[in-house]
Amino acid sequence: MSESVPSASESDPKFPAKQDLIQLGRGLLMGGADIIPGVSGGTVALILGIYQRLITAISHCDSRLFKLLLQRKWSEAALHLDLRFVIPLGVGILTGVVSLASLMHYLLDYHLQLTLSLFFGLILASSVLVAQMVKRWSFSNIIALLAALLGIYLLVGESSVKAPEGNLYIFLCGMIAICAMILPGISGALILVLLGKYHDITGLLKTIPKQLLQGHIDWSGLLTVFVFVLGCLLGLILFSKVLRWLLHSYHNFTMAALCGLMIGSLRKIWPFKVDITVYANDQTAETVPFKHRIYENVWPGALDGLFWSSLLMIIGAALFVWGLDWLSKKYMTENRTDF
Repeated sequence: MSESVPSASESDPKFPAKQDLIQLGRGLLMGGADIIPGVSGGTVALILGIYQRLITAISHCDSRLFKLLLQRKWSEAALHLDLRFVIPLGVGILTGVVSLASLMHYLLDYHLQLTLSLFFGLILASSVLVAQMVKRWSFSNIIALLAALLGIYLLVGESSVKAPEGNLYIFLCGMIAICAMILPGISGALILVLLGKYHDITGLLKTIPKQLLQGHIDWSGLLTVFVFVLGCLLGLILFSKVLRWLLHSYHNFTMAALCGLMIGSLRKIWPFKVDITVYANDQTAETVPFKHRIYENVWPGALDGLFWSSLLMIIGAALFVWGLDWLSKKYMTENRTDF
């Protein structure tokens, strides 16, 4: 059953209560999904039965909340924001993201082809699901899909402009990527891949916790993460409302454009690449950071074990996404959820 926002009388004064630990676990699952391109945290929230409550909590970052805060009505503000739900869920999401970021960063560095095969299958399957969300394929919707597909295909090409540096761009990446988290079928991690900052962000999420535990503080990296999180928070408050309006007013057109973006982005994560980086002195692929390496897409050569492993990875990833979609549809059918 889908959860509703509890009243003050229903709130358990004990902390942490059993329900808080359950929300923490749900957050872990959502965070793990959010760090993988092609898997949407919104889909996981829908399957877990907390999607409506999550959207409601996000939408309550409004004028009434700020009015309650200015009046120092802390308990009413906490209830309005559903803070008892948001805090453990947020902690779980953050923990899941940080925990899996280290693994994803390692896989990109040392198992690039298989990792990209995983991403390719996830995003390919997700694009099919998004296409199915377009209820009527009118001429304008087809044009939106083709324009978005061609635009992003050219943008992410091997000769495309390098992603800008600086915290302002990181801030914008956070604002844009977080919007995908609340949409079933759209991945925030995919947005970071398209924006060219996925490897950078996962790298910081991997190293900063270790440095803090060792008593070393990378102030530059910490600032970058803070700016990214700040962008996420602002994007969640502002863009989520715009995105909901677009989906409500121009649902088919918006979903067609999103589908085009996802299909066109497959060029970026084509698994079969060759490293054409020019290494100087004693540099090797292991010593040069991933973001500074240059790769060129190629067609598969020999049908060796790595090729078949990559193919199986693509198929398995696609089946995983379609399985998640089947579970979410089963949940919606049983509970008649209207989101």
